[in-house]
Amino acid sequence: MGIYFDEKQQLFHLQGKNTSYVLQVYGEGYLAHLYWGRKTKNYRHSNELQFADRAFSGNPSTAKDRTFSLDTLPQEYPGYGNTDFRTPAYQVQLDNGTTVTDLRYASHMIRNGKPKLDGLPAVYTEEDNEAETLEITLRDQIAGIAAVLSYTVFHERNVITRSVRLINEGKHPVRLLRALSTNVDFRDSDFDLLQLSGAWGRERHVERHVLRPGLQAVESRRGASSHQQNPFMALLRKGANETSGEVFGFNLVYSGNFTAQAEVDQFSNTRVSIGINPFDFSWLLEEGEAFQCPETVMVYSHEGLGGMSRTFHDLYRTRLVRGSFRDQVRPILVNNWEATYFDFTAEKITEIAKAGKELGIELFVLDDGWFGKRNNDKTSLGDWFVNKEKLPKGLDDLAHSVQELGMQFGLWVEPEMVSAESELYKKHPDWCLHVPDRTCSESRNQLVLDFARKEVRDAVTKMISDVLSSAPVQYVKWDMNRHMTEIGSAALPAERQRETAHRYMLGLYEILETLTSAFSDILFESCSGGGGRFDPGILYYMPQTWASDNTDAISRLKIQYGTSLVYPIISMGAHVSDVPNHQVHRFTSLDIRGDAAMSGNFGYELDLTKLTEVEKEIVKKQVAAYKEIRHLVQFGDFYRLKSPFEGNETAWLFVNMEKSEAAVFYFRVLAEPNASFGKLRLEGLDPERTYEVLGTDEIYGGDELAYSGLSIPASLNGDFQSLFWRFKGI
Repeated sequence: MGIYFDEKQQLFHLQGKNTSYVLQVYGEGYLAHLYWGRKTKNYRHSNELQFADRAFSGNPSTAKDRTFSLDTLPQEYPGYGNTDFRTPAYQVQLDNGTTVTDLRYASHMIRNGKPKLDGLPAVYTEEDNEAETLEITLRDQIAGIAAVLSYTVFHERNVITRSVRLINEGKHPVRLLRALSTNVDFRDSDFDLLQLSGAWGRERHVERHVLRPGLQAVESRRGASSHQQNPFMALLRKGANETSGEVFGFNLVYSGNFTAQAEVDQFSNTRVSIGINPFDFSWLLEEGEAFQCPETVMVYSHEGLGGMSRTFHDLYRTRLVRGSFRDQVRPILVNNWEATYFDFTAEKITEIAKAGKELGIELFVLDDGWFGKRNNDKTSLGDWFVNKEKLPKGLDDLAHSVQELGMQFGLWVEPEMVSAESELYKKHPDWCLHVPDRTCSESRNQLVLDFARKEVRDAVTKMISDVLSSAPVQYVKWDMNRHMTEIGSAALPAERQRETAHRYMLGLYEILETLTSAFSDILFESCSGGGGRFDPGILYYMPQTWASDNTDAISRLKIQYGTSLVYPIISMGAHVSDVPNHQVHRFTSLDIRGDAAMSGNFGYELDLTKLTEVEKEIVKKQVAAYKEIRHLVQFGDFYRLKSPFEGNETAWLFVNMEKSEAAVFYFRVLAEPNASFGKLRLEGLDPERTYEVLGTDEIYGGDELAYSGLSIPASLNGDFQSLFWRFKGI
């Protein structure tokens, strides 16, 4: 395992645990893609590149025969304008106004470990012997442009990460018009495309369709990775499913505008590319300057979607998330938002916290409305000082009151936004994103602060630092409740205005790096109207994300199932809320609400003081049960057993690494008359081990549970039913 270079053939072979990635310097310096898939010991060109004289596929000026065209060559980082008519990975406008470039191989370097990316989040290594990195420099001598392509292969994972650094080595400024992170050319199109799409309240629904000729893409132009699309796509071989078949997954470690696309050309080849969305983007590179593209995580699985997901989960849980909370179990919390919204007092907050403590809950989170004159969502964002009408003794006193109960104290903030009705906006109206002579569009009565500006970043960092230093805060929920419009910065000259959205994201990452480092004892959770910025870029700084503002248990089955395709369960905030549900107005039992939320990072979001005695006993049991299984949910392997996108049932399983303990959840949405008897085949157990079903006298072999299955009791009555089993090896 590692990176092997055949100097004679100019061939690079990257080997991970069970995957190979092969590329070659072809012809007169063109970097060609030869293979990505299941691991091979050697690569000897059994499926060699073939060429023919293709009508209307031109030949590069240096080509010696009419069979060679960049239009048909599978490439690693293609340009446009010199015979490749497919979508390019990059495009540079030179000082003479033209955009034709021709990057050729210049040199390479192989090193142990994985270097950091300047100013950007990325997967990391803790030991140099975990991975090897290949850096290939491509150069256009005429244009004075260089591209350093970085590939990291992990020895014990089926993961390859890629990124690109573009450098202006010439004597004149150039403008990047397109700077994608990754390009992979497959030599066929026998795939389905899978994406995670949705909207506010129904994020990351699984969409799968046949790959068709032409361009198909998912993207965001909203200034954030968004509820609508996620910076992820996967190609699946025909017939690939949850447990078998080849899957190629691509995930961009970035939180802003992105594109992820697959283009099937005239010869049924498939080009996959992913990176910063070129829409409304450009970047001026002065002489000697470089531009770092975000990282792409590429996962190969020959064990279907389940194998892909577990690879992503393990990588992100251990080599993306950082800090002391990476390996700690996460606390069970109660959040007051749906209990009180803006209408609360210090006494009411303390009552909810006290009720939570009596039920075994560990953390109280004070949500929106504690600052400025924030009695509704029309005012005070940016005024990060305590609302003394609600909290007359201040934040510190309230936090200590909660802690005296034996609970941790957490706080909601939304530092990226400003209300037009706020002291901050009155002092600095030019600090929001805006363009000259245009009014600023509002969303949720708020504007976006311009994090491209250093003075804004410094001010926000100080305000939030002062808040977090003023009281014993142990948890922060960092929200962001609108997308960008009128994207312009007063700090940038005209020729750099289209850099604003990316500079904003770099500024956000800078602030998060500063704050999470300075307050390393605080657990940060990200939020963007729920799951509107659920991406690996944010997880690098904040190890968990509020999966959706929609807390309905039935809606959450699809949301959490889809999210689990890429993101680890420990990263998903999931709460039990009141009924009728505040988003979809559905009535469901406390049992199924608990089972759905226990399948994530568990908490409550309702007024605990209004629970009946019967409900309190149910909550106590849920809290106690989660404490017993959270090491499985948060750190175990996850297996999806039944999909809510394919029928009326959902089921999943959590198992520890030793396969000595497991927890299984089953959900049925609607009752059916005269229904057939069902079963669950329990993937992920040890077939050589025997398991007892805790709470019963039942004992089964792991092989029997996997191959024959576990009966679903026919005694379930009514809609919205769930079951929960625990298995322990004996």
